[in-house]
Amino acid sequence: MILRTGPENKRYRDRVKELSGENVDLCFQCGACSSGCPMTQEMDYLPSKVIRMVQLGLEEAQEAKTIWVCTTCFNCEVRCPRGIDIANVMEALRQMVLRKKYNRVSLDDLSPEELRELPQVAIVSNQRKLTA
Repeated sequence: MILRTGPENKRYRDRVKELSGENVDLCFQCGACSSGCPMTQEMDYLPSKVIRMVQLGLEEAQEAKTIWVCTTCFNCEVRCPRGIDIANVMEALRQMVLRKKYNRVSLDDLSPEELRELPQVAIVSNQRKLTA
């Protein structure tokens, strides 16, 4: 991971804030979110590290397996002393990844092969948005 600073990092961080509605700059890296997460054994980075990557404006956060493993159980939000809904941040990162390939996903328009490639959490998230 190479640390870069500049306007592109700020734009990335601002985009995550816009999509998630969360101010990740409030995080002071206490680790409560990671200690309460039931899925950390399946993650490549702990939730607190993903949040730190977003704080620094590192797009590598989108490459983390963690964003797809998050089950949005909200243990992290309950434990966060700053009230950050980390599940919303993970959802924003998933959206950013998916929007690189698909801006709007209609399951009817996807082939069976494409459906098999998409992470299940992305499919469920898409259905929530379309039926809410």
